[in-house]
Parts: sequence; C-alpha cells; structure tokens
Amino acid sequence: MTVGQGRATVPAMRFLILAASAAFALPAIAQTLPPPPSEAHRAMAAGYKALTVCSALKTAEAAGGERTLASIEANELVGIYPELDALVREMPVEVNWNRVSVSWDAAMPARVAQYTGNGCVIMPVGWDAPTVGLPTPAAPANRDDLQAGAPSGDAVALNAVVEGALRGRYGDGSNTTAVVILQNDRLVAERYAPGFGVDTPQRTWSVGKSIAGTLIGAAVLRGEVDVNAPAAISDWSRPGDPRAGITLDQLMRMASGLTSDTAGNRTDALYFGGVGIDEQATTWPLITQPGTRFRYANNDTLLAVLAIAPGLERHPPAELFRSLGMSDTWAETDWRGNYMLSSQVWTTARDLARFGRLYAHDGVVNGERILPEGWREYVSTPSGPQPDGPQGYGATFWLMNRSEGVPADTISANGNRGQYVIIVPSRNIVIVRRGEDPTGKRFDPVAFTRDVLAALD
Repeated sequence: MTVGQGRATVPAMRFLILAASAAFALPAIAQTLPPPPSEAHRAMAAGYKALTVCSALKTAEAAGGERTLASIEANELVGIYPELDALVREMPVEVNWNRVSVSWDAAMPARVAQYTGNGCVIMPVGWDAPTVGLPTPAAPANRDDLQAGAPSGDAVALNAVVEGALRGRYGDGSNTTAVVILQNDRLVAERYAPGFGVDTPQRTWSVGKSIAGTLIGAAVLRGEVDVNAPAAISDWSRPGDPRAGITLDQLMRMASGLTSDTAGNRTDALYFGGVGIDEQATTWPLITQPGTRFRYANNDTLLAVLAIAPGLERHPPAELFRSLGMSDTWAETDWRGNYMLSSQVWTTARDLARFGRLYAHDGVVNGERILPEGWREYVSTPSGPQPDGPQGYGATFWLMNRSEGVPADTISANGNRGQYVIIVPSRNIVIVRRGEDPTGKRFDPVAFTRDVLAALD
C-alpha cells in the first residue's frame, strides 16, 4: 500500500481485494480437495503390489517362462481398485532373490511378499524378518497332453472371433491376454497377447472359487465331507452359536446368511494386508437366515475351504493339479498356511483348459474318476436364492442357463479382471479367456461364447 491522500492506490487496492477473496475461498477449496490417502490404503496398496509382482515373477519362472516388471506394471497393476491405483503406480518396488518389497511409510518396514515354492505369501504389515531357507522354483514339468486338432465348423470364422477378443471387440477397453479353446479334447484355438504365452501364469481371481468347489468334490469322493452337513468351523462350535448350522452347501452357493467385509466382494485385509483367514473370515455375524439370500462373498468360499482344511493337509491342492495335468498351477496361502482359494491361484490358460476338461467329462480324467459321479450336475444345479443378472449360480460355478444362443448346460468359472473358464458339456467344448481388464472395462463372455459356438457349428 502506498500513502496518497489517506487511501490506497488502485493497484494496491486490487491486490488486497484479491488476497481477501482468496483467503475467504481457502476453506472452500480445502473442502473440495480429496483427503490424503490413509495409512490403511497405503499399506494395502503396497501389499497389493508386492504380492502381485512376486507371484507373477516367480510362478512364470517356475513354469519355465519369464515376466518383466514392465509387463506386470502395464497389465496386472493398471486399472485396479480406484483408491489403490495411483498409490500402486508410484510406490517403489524392490525385487530380491525370493522376496519382493514395497516401501510405503517412512516409519514402517516395507511390505514383503515371499516366494514359498507354492506361489507367494504376503506377510503382515510391520513384518521385518530375514528370508531364510526358501526354495527356488522347480524345473518345468511335461505339458504335452493337449494335442492340437482342426476345429469342426468354420476355422476362419473361429480365428476371427479369437482375434476379435484380443482386439477388444467384446468389451471396449478390455485387455485380453490369452484365449484357449478345446473341442473334443483337442486344442483348436490358442492366442496370446504380447508378453504372454503358454508358460505365463496369471492370477485366477474368483475362478479360484470353482477350483475350491472341485477340491470339495474330491473330498466328497474320498468320503471326508458331506456338503449337506454343517461346515466344520471350530470357532462356531460354542453352544448357541447361530452360525453352527450353516452347511457346506450353503457356503458353496453364496447363501450362508453371513455379512461380509464390504457391501461388495472385497477382502483386502486377507488378500493384501497379511491377516489370516482363520483370524477374520470366521468372525462375521449372521445378517439373514442361511439359505434364504444370495450374497456373493469371498468369505463364503474361504470358510468352505477352511472347513475341509484337515483333508487338505493330507491331500493338498497340488495333488489335484497333478492328477489333472495342471503342472503350472499354484494355490497360494496366507502367512499362517490357510489356502486362499477364493482368489489366490496362479495358473496358465492351458492349465485352466485342463481344469475345464475335467467338467466336460463329468469328473473323469484319463479313465480315473476325480469327482463323484454327478458332481457336475450338482455344481450346475441352481438351488435356493439366485443372483440378479444374466447368469445364475450353482455351487461355486456360474450358469449360462439364461443366455440366448448358448446351450442351457453351459457353466463357467468367472474371475475379476476378465478370467473365464466356460464349459459346454453337451458339445465337449471348453473356452478359456484370460484378461487384465481395468476396473469398469468389462469383457462380454456370453457374446464371446455365442460367437465361438457359432463358428464351431
């Protein structure tokens, strides 16, 4: 301000007015700015990145392939949960011999994922211990059981459908990484995006739920469990606990009546936070009568697997995978040793085709019965409450019984980011589509299936 006849000059007055306006506007501006990310979000983001990088790198190495950090960042770490997406991109990652570390807080140890020989494990927040005695990936096994064959129908049309999937025809912005199609047990189509191949495992996400249902079926065949009996959850065994009557069947059908972590299907503390399944999944209360409402939730599958844990100690998932020829498949655990079979399985597209082949033949592989007779009918029969939308739900499998142009007996194992194993038993066809679809960019499995089947007619 300058003094001139007792008042400020015009330029100085303008500055004061602008400054005052800005001062009054500051609180409003502050209210519109997003809050800084919480410690919990930063810890989860670091866990997400550490586990994803570790699993992608080490399972590819074990399968005889190779992934690069650049490829993982361009595919698995793009378009994830909005509150974690930007954090994951900016957090530094350090890859060592058998562990991956991601720094997230100056006062806390980095988040650590460790390779165990059975995929990777995310350690709890604050874990800070040396890596000792960890195995190196095993040599790749023989994988020559899938023989190529000529498709019946129009091979040119089939090729166009598969190429269309890789070019985004079935979902704007979708990212198809692999397609494998079996017809009459022959490999009639196989395509991969750059950076992916026959020896590239990817995370199954919720296709793992259908794998969990298959492990339960194998346990039923061995006489270890009864799906209609109450699930053997020790934390519910106290007299009067209303959850004690929840059956294994109800857990497999997403009809437990339990609430879950969020209104959707998020279990971040278990998947990326290092919390044990037996610490958290068993704690949720009933919200409605079991068997009366469909609520898709990771917890139901986690609890179903926990209920058969004693049998999995004697017959681990790796035993089932070997019997199916799934040499490049790893079922990961939490750090306490509980299998995370609602999501945390890493496998190749060909191995998922082998998995689908099991159901195309009603639980028999190479003349050996792996699942009880009629198990396919059981998992594909809707019972009790059903979801809204284009697909029904059986027991750990989705049903394409509402889809025009698709045989009514078609079932599918579906997973986040576009994982699909589609099985058409009446035509002995298995369709595998792998993807890394960003949040909000959905692949259309029904349209893709319809077009594949039309080309194979």
